[in-house]
Amino acid sequence: MNVDTSEISSKIKQKVQVLVFTYERLKQENDQLKAHQAELENKLKAKELAFNELEERYSRLKLAKAVEASDAEVHEAKIKVNRMVREIDKCIALLNR
Repeated sequence: MNVDTSEISSKIKQKVQVLVFTYERLKQENDQLKAHQAELENKLKAKELAFNELEERYSRLKLAKAVEASDAEVHEAKIKVNRMVREIDKCIALLNR
């Protein structure tokens, strides 16, 4: 019976060693995966910040283009008003003759 007990004890020790080895390997792999995940999260945050910055710049550019178009419209309106004033001046000059 001593042989059986020592044999069982030896097998249990081997299985425990295998379990400990597997545990250590999986723990190391888990740590590596966590580090990789943290790295990816940092990259994602950086990309989100860059995206938000580009989105803000795009919004400002769109607004600037809208204002620029308004400036062009104002310029065109001034030209039309000046033409009308010249026509009115011509009409007044004709009436004064």
